[in-house]
Amino acid sequence: MANLKNIRERIGSVKSIQQVTRAMKMVAAAKLRRAQINMSQARPYAHRLRDMLYNLLPQIDREALKVLELRPEVERALIVVVTSDRGMAAGFNINVIKQAEAKIHEIGEDQVDLICVGRKGRDHFRRKNYEIAASYVEFWSDLQFHHATSLGAEIVGRYTSGSVDQVLVFFNEFVNVLKQDLRQEQLLPLVVEKGSLIDTSDVLFAPSREEVVAGLVPRHLNVQIWRYLLESYAAEQAARMMAMENATTNAGDVIRALELSYNKARQAAITSEILDIVGGAEALKSAS
Repeated sequence: MANLKNIRERIGSVKSIQQVTRAMKMVAAAKLRRAQINMSQARPYAHRLRDMLYNLLPQIDREALKVLELRPEVERALIVVVTSDRGMAAGFNINVIKQAEAKIHEIGEDQVDLICVGRKGRDHFRRKNYEIAASYVEFWSDLQFHHATSLGAEIVGRYTSGSVDQVLVFFNEFVNVLKQDLRQEQLLPLVVEKGSLIDTSDVLFAPSREEVVAGLVPRHLNVQIWRYLLESYAAEQAARMMAMENATTNAGDVIRALELSYNKARQAAITSEILDIVGGAEALKSAS
């Protein structure tokens, strides 16, 4: 009977865990819906702004703005790692951390400044004794645009001061509920990429192209960082929702297996008791 009691306790424990994982899945699903709305609103604007800026860059003197400088050699890089504050999201955090860590080793730890966005990344690199230049944590539940501008000011300040020659951002990009892509994007220096560029040959700029670009660049950088944060937050909720769904399903499988073991043990106990009774009756008959 002690065995039956242990199995009942295990079934109760697994059922409690299943209730928690089911609740966490529902919470992640609700957060994901809100995150998708914010992300879908930011994506078109960020891409359009990027394309317009990329189209104008070849038409101006880049030396007019310090943030537009192209460094001939990358002597020092700034790596920004975007993770979450919480776990229970399958490989969401560890995958982006591994990719960033591989890049740090490729460049050389002594030639890298590290900014950690999210507690999981900060804690990992702190345990590994990496020198962390700055960290941003405990803001995901109230994510606002000013968080992006604050991070953007830190990044741009380091680039324009000449402390770093390149800025790389590692984050998870939301594709759909089942898929999140690891992304490595170069935020600075701004290098024209192939894309849907805008024809500005017949466009009049007032007061000038240079001043328009000077106004667009800080906005572009802040919007891109905002997009990174929104993408990462949506990807985190999707990863957690699927992880909790899998955990709930696995808990159900464990419960069924334990119930089967419980029924077998109970049947064995009943059979043993019946055999004891029959044995006792036969002993009484023999004695009489």
